[in-house]
Amino acid sequence: MFRPLPLYIGLRYTRAKRRNHFISFISLISMLGIMLGIVALIVVLSVMNGFHKEIQERILGMASHATLADPHGDLSDWPDILARVRAHPAVVGAAPFVEVQAMLANGGNVSGALLRGILPLEEDQVAELRRDMVRGSVDELVEGEFSIILGQELAYALEVGVGDKVTVVTPQVSATPIGVMPRLKAFNVVGIFAVGMSDYDRGAAFLHLRDAAKLMRLGEGVTGVRLKLQDMFAAPRLSREIAMDLGGLYRVVDWTQHHKNFFAALRTEKRMMTIILFLIVAVAAFNIVSTLVMVVTDKRSDIAILRTLGTSPARVMGIFMVQGTTIGVIGTLLGVVGGILLAINVEQIVATIEGWFDVHFLDPNIYYISTLPSDVHLSDVLYVGLGAFSMSLLATLYPAWRAARTDPAEALRYE
Repeated sequence: MFRPLPLYIGLRYTRAKRRNHFISFISLISMLGIMLGIVALIVVLSVMNGFHKEIQERILGMASHATLADPHGDLSDWPDILARVRAHPAVVGAAPFVEVQAMLANGGNVSGALLRGILPLEEDQVAELRRDMVRGSVDELVEGEFSIILGQELAYALEVGVGDKVTVVTPQVSATPIGVMPRLKAFNVVGIFAVGMSDYDRGAAFLHLRDAAKLMRLGEGVTGVRLKLQDMFAAPRLSREIAMDLGGLYRVVDWTQHHKNFFAALRTEKRMMTIILFLIVAVAAFNIVSTLVMVVTDKRSDIAILRTLGTSPARVMGIFMVQGTTIGVIGTLLGVVGGILLAINVEQIVATIEGWFDVHFLDPNIYYISTLPSDVHLSDVLYVGLGAFSMSLLATLYPAWRAARTDPAEALRYE
């Protein structure tokens, strides 16, 4: 079977037991370094993906994929808009809402919050509020009873529970015989929810749509319509399509715009962590340089003999590139396989370690996410593998170039 000379000799040098065992040791260290760097990179990226996915699901459990509103005021024709957007093939659900910033008070405890008026059954189409309830029920929001559901941290701050009352103070004012006064209304606390995100648990409350409209004097109008789409990642494109289908008269904002800074920060964090961890792989890959430099020095006489037999400098260079690339390929393959296996099972492994040593790495009393989620992305694995292989290939160029420049007469002079 025909095998190119550089490949044959390069693989033979890799397999052969070297006279200098230190070179073999450095080769092994280089291989293990690449493997461990890739494992660390894949596991860390997968855990970061898991955290990002968990946070994203929690945010989108409360926020909608897209929000439709009238830029000039409140929506008075929202029943017609609901019917039209629900007819769009990409829309899974739609629900009206009324939204207002208000202040909640209970005795001396006062806190600001975002109040959202909803229709409980309609809200199920676009959000997961019912899933996040820890006490009470969404169905307790009945029109005319002025009931309210509070976030868990907000309820703690106000020192209220289910069955208590809170006073809602809105920005609107009322004229009274004693002057202009802010509008006040007492609400019954009928439920408490916990999302695991401070923005909602500490700063959000829900009430019935009609009660919110009365509080804000909107009449039959609403603030806007919330949409749930088939593909949330296509929300920017789909929201523009829906806006055009409605004649361009309404403003449609998707979830990536609502939380633009937050998700941009997550992407930047992942990018910087990738760069930092790639330095581990780079250090291990460039250990190949020292390995091959020592191999070239050790094989000077062999190189000289090959040159005298007519082997071209390019083929000599190829021999040592094959040897260095083999180290990189083996380290990369072991790292990719080990990284995927560890990333898939990291949650169970961490749970086992916690059980053995009776510790909790993510205390649920401190962290909203107390487990270690992992989400392996094929694209991340490919980028890491190709990046590590490319670094290994680059690391072989200088030693191989030095081998190709070996002078046969000088190398054989003292042999």
